[in-house]
Amino acid sequence: MDRRSFIEHGGLLAGAAAIGISARKSTAQTKNQPFKLQYAPHFGMFKANAGEDPINQLKFAADQGFTAFEDNGMPSKPVDLQEKIAKEMSRLGLTMGVFVAYGDFKTKSFVTNDPAVRDMLLQKMKDAVVVAKRMGAKWTTVVLGPYDPGLEWDYQTANAIENLKHCAGVLEPAGLVMVLEPLNWWSNHPGLFLAKIPQAYQICRAVNSPSCKILDDLYHQQVTEGNLIPNMDMAWSEIGYFQVGDNPGRKEPTTGEINYRNVFKHIYDKGYKGVIGLEHGNSKPGKEGELAVIKAYREVDGF
Repeated sequence: MDRRSFIEHGGLLAGAAAIGISARKSTAQTKNQPFKLQYAPHFGMFKANAGEDPINQLKFAADQGFTAFEDNGMPSKPVDLQEKIAKEMSRLGLTMGVFVAYGDFKTKSFVTNDPAVRDMLLQKMKDAVVVAKRMGAKWTTVVLGPYDPGLEWDYQTANAIENLKHCAGVLEPAGLVMVLEPLNWWSNHPGLFLAKIPQAYQICRAVNSPSCKILDDLYHQQVTEGNLIPNMDMAWSEIGYFQVGDNPGRKEPTTGEINYRNVFKHIYDKGYKGVIGLEHGNSKPGKEGELAVIKAYREVDGF
């Protein structure tokens, strides 16, 4: 091959290579485009693809376009790991979602008028403030526990409101919001005091604190009462956080009966800027199942 042919041939190869690189970059940019809403996976959701290391799981989630991450069990992790996770989330630009401040499903707590129980709850809130500061978190989940079959319901409501007012007094100076989670009786948590969005709305309005809001888990509410969008609209001023899962099955969107594309469009159109936690399992195992979850969110986020 003469020099001119060599140069021309080389130029064609270089051009083809450049086109190939450009195409790959374009594909990568499409794949990694941030979602419209701040969907928050949790540790373990993508471990088949990312591995067991929580830092690598954060990196994988960010690479897929997720901009938030939540972890119910963050307080039980060693402090040095919490700090490592917080540093990496900050580097990746991931918003920290909820962790659980209090979630006893067996012991009657918020529905009681017991000074010892109130002291315990206040200590839980103080502990949550420490974790939140370390993690840069704005929200923490609170479950109000079981109801008391031996006490009139309205007295239990009054006790819950009073206990929550005291808890809010601890959280407000720190700027931390406890989000109260109504949980369904029929598939997962029979006998808990807080089950419905209107009930949570009533309680939050009575507590009247910026640090006491609703965690609207749309999976639980589909099981309990349905009517997702109208209830969302009526309680909007008191909703501080969302979690999701399809029903039946509590897996990713598109596997059940909830039209999450419409629901997410509604949330987006209302101007919601917070986090939406992926509080569900994967419908299929392994790497393929994890990729199916990501694909599902791309589909329902495509409004």
